Amino acid sequence: MVTPGPRHSPAAERNKQPILERLLALLPACGRALEIASGTGQHVAHFATHLPNWQWQPSDLDDTGFPTIAHAIDQAGLANVDAPVCLDVQGADWGLSPGAFDLVFCANMLHIAPWPCCAGLMQGAARHLSPTGRLVTYGPYFESDAPSAPSNQEFDASLRARNPQWGIRELDAVRAQAASAGLRLRERHAMPTNNLLLVWTIG
Repeated sequence: MVTPGPRHSPAAERNKQPILERLLALLPACGRALEIASGTGQHVAHFATHLPNWQWQPSDLDDTGFPTIAHAIDQAGLANVDAPVCLDVQGADWGLSPGAFDLVFCANMLHIAPWPCCAGLMQGAARHLSPTGRLVTYGPYFESDAPSAPSNQEFDASLRARNPQWGIRELDAVRAQAASAGLRLRERHAMPTNNLLLVWTIG
């Protein structure tokens, strides 16, 4: 029997550098970061390599992907990444210290998770961010004041066909959930392949 190798995401490989460039322009020289839904660990390994004075905490819904995350960290030889933890964004207790993080980063989760996860993400981020911290989300969104790219419409249809609880989210609806948690959208950055990088802050 052949043991499968570590998982690899072509999308994460493509978008990790454009996201990093935004993070480098946005973040101070040092801090503590929590990544939600770390997946294959490609993002956190790339970011930690280029932001060495930041301490990174990867997480995921369950531990099935932890060996892949550990492999990505080991391959990069990183000492500034903590062991991954299980984290359900809908949980009232994330098992982490409130106010401990200067960055909460979440990429490509909202459209492949049930809608209540959006509220959970916003409420949890508000609990765990430092007063000057930032929540950064990345992925596709529909905007009421901008036409939707055909590729995003097709992607949304394919997601909903796979799971009726999935789908590209309306930015206005996401903004409302953020406001309920005390977060405001401060920056919107257009990214490759019709994605957005959004920066949310407290108050």
